[in-house]
Amino acid sequence: MNHFDYVSGTLHAEGVPVAEIAAKVGTPFYCYSTATLARHYTVFAEALALAGLDATICFALKANPNIAVVRTLADLGAGADVVSEGELRQALAAGVPAERIVFSGVGKTRRELELAVAKGIMQINVESEPELELLSQVAAERGVVMPIALRVNPDVDAGTHAKITTGKKENKFGIEWTRAHEVYKRARALPGVDPVAIACHIGSQLTETEPFRQAFLRVRDLVAILRADGIGIRRLDLGGGLGVPYEDETPPLPAAYAEVIKATLGDLGCRIVLEPGRLLVGNAGILVSRVVYMKEGATRTFAIVDAAMNDLMRPALYEAYHAIEPVVQAAADAPVEPVDVVGPVCETGDTFAKQRPLPPLKAGDLVAFRTAGAYGAAMSSTYNSRPLVPEVLVKGDRFAVVRARPTYEEMLALESLPEWLE
Repeated sequence: MNHFDYVSGTLHAEGVPVAEIAAKVGTPFYCYSTATLARHYTVFAEALALAGLDATICFALKANPNIAVVRTLADLGAGADVVSEGELRQALAAGVPAERIVFSGVGKTRRELELAVAKGIMQINVESEPELELLSQVAAERGVVMPIALRVNPDVDAGTHAKITTGKKENKFGIEWTRAHEVYKRARALPGVDPVAIACHIGSQLTETEPFRQAFLRVRDLVAILRADGIGIRRLDLGGGLGVPYEDETPPLPAAYAEVIKATLGDLGCRIVLEPGRLLVGNAGILVSRVVYMKEGATRTFAIVDAAMNDLMRPALYEAYHAIEPVVQAAADAPVEPVDVVGPVCETGDTFAKQRPLPPLKAGDLVAFRTAGAYGAAMSSTYNSRPLVPEVLVKGDRFAVVRARPTYEEMLALESLPEWLE
């Protein structure tokens, strides 16, 4: 469910006409719905509670690190899953308590580990033996014992896009599950670290629960092995990955996901940590763009819009589908014709949709890209020297710009000439 609906023939974000936002901030822009964020978090949290799970929900900032979005979720009780120093600082700036922050990621630097230790976050998810040794050194130098999980790679096929699967043995993430016992014993012997948890994340945009079940059963076996060896596992970090509908997918509901956790791990007496990202923010956001030209080609019609692949790169990167709708609702009997929706960037890959059936469009029309709240603004760039687009948060009949569009002067001010070119 989301809160972007047509009212009297024009698309609204909650109680605000999208065209009104476009008139004030310009296009393209991202728009997020507070009501949708709150609903998704609440439904997920209630499903876990109804299953009797002692769970902490740590929002995965990589999906959408805007501090207004993060604060909205933090005020509901969410923690944060971060994968860089920047995300850690954003989570703290958004008001997420350090004791609700988990630091994941395969390439943490000494500087990042030092910051995480200094801030006293809940847990660091260690993904390799060299990282374990470095973290031990960093924490021991500061006289700190850092709670850690080892991220275990269970070699389970998530059945998702190759670029977003993370739990197979050929992926770069985590420690191969057959070696995990040995590495846990090493961690127990090292100063400065306390191996209290197991972490596992097999990928994102999963549309079935069976891969989760397979992974969680392997985690269960590992818990038994480690406890038999005197290593007290108290937390299980199960990652995220539950999918959302972009086109015709039918992902499991949070209640079904919670039941899988309960059935496989619910009797172990462990606190559960979950790291949803896309699930919470995906359809809480849209990208709004304006048609610049309608171009008739030799064999097809192109709608050239002012958003581009640098603003929303998922279609170019993953061949991802986003529903595209006119902001002014088409008449019920309006003809539908196949159109290629493309951006202005000088790449053939700057294509949002090919031969998409759409009602008639003309230059100046506003269109909305649905389900753009996850990995939209977060993955954007300034390719072709295009400014990052603004982000807007709506609550009821109010909206606010929560990330401004930089001016060209601000962009140029970040660069300088060396003295030999002046």
